[in-house]
Amino acid sequence: MNATLQGSDRPLVACASRAADPQVAVAELVAAIGDVELAGALLFCSYTYPSDELARALKAALPGAPLIGCTSAGELTDRGYDTDSLQLIGFPAESFSMASLRFDDLDRFDPEAAQGAIRKLVAGARLDHAAAGDLHQVALFFVDGLSHREELLTMTAQHALGDVQLIGGSSGDGLSFRETAVLHEGHFHSDAAVIAVLTSRRPMHVFCANHYRPGPAKMVITEADPESRTVYEINAEPAAEEYLRLSGSPTETLDAHFFAAHPPMVRTGGQFHVRSIQSANPDGSLTFYCAIDTGVVLTIGKPVDRLSWMRELFGSVSSKVGAIDHIIGFDCVLNRLDAEDRQILHEVSQIYRDNKVLGFSTYGEQFLAAHMNQTFSGLAIGRSGDQVAPVPSGGR
Repeated sequence: MNATLQGSDRPLVACASRAADPQVAVAELVAAIGDVELAGALLFCSYTYPSDELARALKAALPGAPLIGCTSAGELTDRGYDTDSLQLIGFPAESFSMASLRFDDLDRFDPEAAQGAIRKLVAGARLDHAAAGDLHQVALFFVDGLSHREELLTMTAQHALGDVQLIGGSSGDGLSFRETAVLHEGHFHSDAAVIAVLTSRRPMHVFCANHYRPGPAKMVITEADPESRTVYEINAEPAAEEYLRLSGSPTETLDAHFFAAHPPMVRTGGQFHVRSIQSANPDGSLTFYCAIDTGVVLTIGKPVDRLSWMRELFGSVSSKVGAIDHIIGFDCVLNRLDAEDRQILHEVSQIYRDNKVLGFSTYGEQFLAAHMNQTFSGLAIGRSGDQVAPVPSGGR
């Protein structure tokens, strides 16, 4: 059945709860939604919530709204950076539609079958709105952050999506690295990924950026296990020892805060991207958040003025969509740690609030066909489909 999407100015439903009891937290979300009919919604939740109990409460209270999302390493709410909370972003049915599917058992992921399923998903979304006129579509993507399958899934999905751009994030569990999950069809699923096609007449713009520049130190990976994303040697020396030396801090403790401040970067496609380290291991090796292999050349990143960079970024994003309803943000958990260590957490949170950013802290970000680390990526959604801003050339 074909449906017509309107250019309504009804804002996205944005609500959060910090109640520890899942029943109470969900009840607060339902009260905030009120009588708004939702085409779908995103939910990002602290890993501290018991997932089965939370899923039951959501399914009972919101039986009619397709709900997708994941566990987080922190949330982005109306407070900016937040923890131990539940964040919901709802898409009003009068101006959005959302269709989704899930991939399970990622160790046995079949790219060919997945591409067929994704193409069918996109074709169905377009057929449903064939008479609706100018439409904008994006693909939202959430994947188990401990699956080590983000690169393959992201490349596969974007290839099948064609001109529909993909944006998303890897689920987290604080910094525990024990169990992460995605939410789909009323349950939390580990070793799984969810993709949803969001359709609207409203302007939508995806972006991805990091606030680091490459430094002079060069690191060549000389021994690695790509399957486990573990690096054993850098420049033919023990990996952790050589990384510390090149960072200029040979006596420092290797932990998440150190990794956030000294991110390895790789040059691909003419640009530098972060390849973040997840952990230092007792044998002197380093485990990464993303794909890594022998022969890769890295440099250690240096931060730019993050606050100025953020203001410039949001100015560019606003020029793409006009008046912003909200920005759904996927922010690497290491960015939060870096803000804490540089004592700018309050200022960063204020910029997020000023620009209506809601989302979660990730174990990695997906943008188009790439899996990224230590970026701030997002989907900016404009207010009305009747007020699409002209898209200038350039920008991020």
